[in-house]
Amino acid sequence: MSETKVESTSGQQPTSAEALETATFGSGCFWCTEAVFQQLKGVRSAVSGYSGGQTKNPTYEDVCAGATGHAEVIQVVFDPREISYPELLEVFWKTHDPTTLNRQGADVGTQYRSAIFYHNDEQQRQAERYKRELDAAGAFAKPIVTEITPFSEFYPAEGYHQKYFQSNPRQPYCAAIIRPKVDKVRQVFADKLK
Repeated sequence: MSETKVESTSGQQPTSAEALETATFGSGCFWCTEAVFQQLKGVRSAVSGYSGGQTKNPTYEDVCAGATGHAEVIQVVFDPREISYPELLEVFWKTHDPTTLNRQGADVGTQYRSAIFYHNDEQQRQAERYKRELDAAGAFAKPIVTEITPFSEFYPAEGYHQKYFQSNPRQPYCAAIIRPKVDKVRQVFADKLK
């Protein structure tokens, strides 16, 4: 049996696919979330898409209508030897407001909910423990409402949503909303950047 190789996007040697893990996060608009996670060392890919709902193969229009049950998410493939799942959780919780139900800023609806879709028991355990610790420490003024549920399906978003910030940095939403998040990540998580 031959070993599968994954193309590295960080300029490092390719890594065997067996060593990589997957995480799925919803934290509002997937353009923002994708732009944040793409910067992190150890992240091989961050793909915008839809998860957590009942509609098969939804379109962006379907999800925006609010009847699919899906959240806008990113699916992250990462090398745990370079960045751990708890480190990804730290970035997740520090780059959105996990205390607002079905809303991030002006984006309102269940598709913008704060959500972690765990891929195994260890991810569930780590996410639930981290959430409890943040609440107990009073890290936020209100309780965290992040949904922590099992991963079931991921549907990649349409091509024009992928790497949106990289392709449209001067677009008004990107300049006003995404750029400040990206700048914050570069300051707060400088040690975790590619």
